[in-house]
Amino acid sequence: MSLLDVADLSVEFRSPSRGTVRAVEGVDLQVAAGEVLGLVGESGCGKSSLARAAAGLAVPSGGTVRFDGEPVQPVRWRRRAESQTRLQMVFQDPYGSLNPRRTVGSQILDGIPASVTGAQRAERVADLLSRVGMSPDAARRFPHQFSGGQRQRLAIARALAAEPRLIIADEPVTALDASAQAQVVSLLLSLVRDLDVGLLFISHDLALVHEIADRTAVMYLGRIVETGPTRQLMAQPRHPYTQALVRAIPQISAEPSLPFALMGEVPDGANIPAGCRFSPRCAYSTDQCRTEPALRPAVDSVVACWRAEEIASMGAPT
Repeated sequence: MSLLDVADLSVEFRSPSRGTVRAVEGVDLQVAAGEVLGLVGESGCGKSSLARAAAGLAVPSGGTVRFDGEPVQPVRWRRRAESQTRLQMVFQDPYGSLNPRRTVGSQILDGIPASVTGAQRAERVADLLSRVGMSPDAARRFPHQFSGGQRQRLAIARALAAEPRLIIADEPVTALDASAQAQVVSLLLSLVRDLDVGLLFISHDLALVHEIADRTAVMYLGRIVETGPTRQLMAQPRHPYTQALVRAIPQISAEPSLPFALMGEVPDGANIPAGCRFSPRCAYSTDQCRTEPALRPAVDSVVACWRAEEIASMGAPT
């Protein structure tokens, strides 16, 4: 059974200037213990809205989210239901996700189960700091005394305090330099291996996801358009949008060249195109694309494209 089971999830919100914005619509996702699922797509495609709804931080407008077989309840008054404390989230901004007015140790203590008492609590904080490569002395310091990469490791230590079975990491390395990115990614992968934690890793960096994810889901304008084993999906993308993302990955070659740029912008979620959402930017669009395709099996993946098999055989357009 999956640790995280997202079924037909939709998330909408009202904007005074734009009306109803459909950030997520009809999404299905599953994450198993010990698995890394990468979720990729351009900025504005709905990845963070999906993450927040999956973690109980946003109320879905439709569909269901289940963690370890139980419905995920929205967080009330900044408190999570006891049954869901083992579902944790690591946010993109390490500067904003920690309380600047409290010591690191006190924030890690918040997540430690009440069954751990007395001196064991301080020992647990020291152990968690050690696990993320930080000195136990860090517990007495404040977040502003650390670098961005160190703060993100501290945020992971805080998530680990609750002994999570599943971590949702929403763009956890975007704000970090290359060295800090490598440290944080290595740490997250070690948790998956050593503790059998499930990881939903959200990123716009397809090259990074290629290196760490077992499976990858590609999101465009609120919908999943392709899901499959990562290496297969990268080697033979079947959706034109996935093709475009793969082609945009910088390549090392003898001849200098500019990276591929996908034409146009992601449409406004308040004004979604009729039919296939990608068709206004797609080189393969036909009259059939006026009807929106559903996800359907294609070899070991699922893809939402009427011409998926034909496109896969032709390769990417030049």
